[in-house]
Amino acid sequence: MIKHKKNKIIPDSALGSIQIVPKALSSKHGYAILELLFYIAFFAVLSFVVISAMMTMANSFKETTIQEQLIQSGTIMERISREIRSASDIVSISSNDLLLSTKDANGADKTVEFKFVDPNVQLWEAGANTGNLNSPNIIVTSLAFSQIITAKGKAVRIILTVKSANDALGRMQDFYDTVVPRGSY
Repeated sequence: MIKHKKNKIIPDSALGSIQIVPKALSSKHGYAILELLFYIAFFAVLSFVVISAMMTMANSFKETTIQEQLIQSGTIMERISREIRSASDIVSISSNDLLLSTKDANGADKTVEFKFVDPNVQLWEAGANTGNLNSPNIIVTSLAFSQIITAKGKAVRIILTVKSANDALGRMQDFYDTVVPRGSY
């Protein structure tokens, strides 16, 4: 802050008059300690708000990614259901393994098998492993097949449980389906 120049009045007894002596120009530059503390506190609060908002956005993005992964893992169930529906017969079924008799695009007989090899669901076509149906960041915790036989035909009940490898909470998503093979009706 700058103070304006003020004059100082000094009585002069020898001359019997008054002298006006200019006071030196006084100026102060810089900030007071209270101003600095205020600015530092303001910057700290503003920084806290910005960092908190960024952390919230990062956590929301991670949560959205995990939920998307779990929902996308439903494609495993879709693939199994589609293969069962197009199968002509169920060759063998166990709690973690399903072997189907089907035909390829040319009409030749072939087999399709789904195996639960913890933590993956493998697809085998004509005796050869074609790979895992789940992505690397999805862990299949259980896959169960059960056969339903009625007077009108056969069906397969499927229960699939998956979780994300990135989820610290270990939440799981369950999928259920009952499918009738084409050859049984």
